[in-house]
Amino acid sequence: MAKESTKERLIEAAFALFDERGYEATTVDDIVERAGVGRTTFFRTFRSKEEVIFPDHEAVLDAIRSRLAGSTQQTALVAVRESARLVLSHYLGEGQLALARYRLTSSVPALRERETASTPRYQRVFREYIHEWMGGQEATALRAELMAASVVTAHNYVLRRWLRGLTARPEAEFDEAMAATLELFESGGEAGSIVAFRTTKSLDAVLPGLRAVLGEPE
Repeated sequence: MAKESTKERLIEAAFALFDERGYEATTVDDIVERAGVGRTTFFRTFRSKEEVIFPDHEAVLDAIRSRLAGSTQQTALVAVRESARLVLSHYLGEGQLALARYRLTSSVPALRERETASTPRYQRVFREYIHEWMGGQEATALRAELMAASVVTAHNYVLRRWLRGLTARPEAEFDEAMAATLELFESGGEAGSIVAFRTTKSLDAVLPGLRAVLGEPE
């Protein structure tokens, strides 16, 4: 079994104390004493008591950016879905820690506001990628914004249901929610159509008929 890291010890100690004494009554000194480390070690790992509570959003955002960057024009929607799944998987992987965080942020308004403030960061990453996929023109900016907001909303809806104990199948519900969301935008990034055919006729003989099929003037 892997040795527990200092960061994990601090997080475990902090959440145990928050549960026992409450967030406001718990100090950094309490946390380091419970974890068996010094204050210097704490502040090398976290900037504040508040920071202990939240997931490493920057690491998750970097994972999303990396997944999106590895996609193509044809696989863009798959990349969006899988990137949103990365976020859900992160929370599910935290297990009881994620549930404890939810209970804590639900009871402390300042913490709830900070957690809510992270949502626009995720939406911005999706919006920028989707807008580029759609061509990056002014005419597609609103559509990209709407799509990004829909993706984040669908993810958060399923995540909240899991955190509240309303579903035991969050991954399946996520797939259903994302399928319904992306179906609204499936043609959003298509640049055009590709027609493949075989013929023994010359190009000049074929072009008039092909233009008619495509609705182009001869």
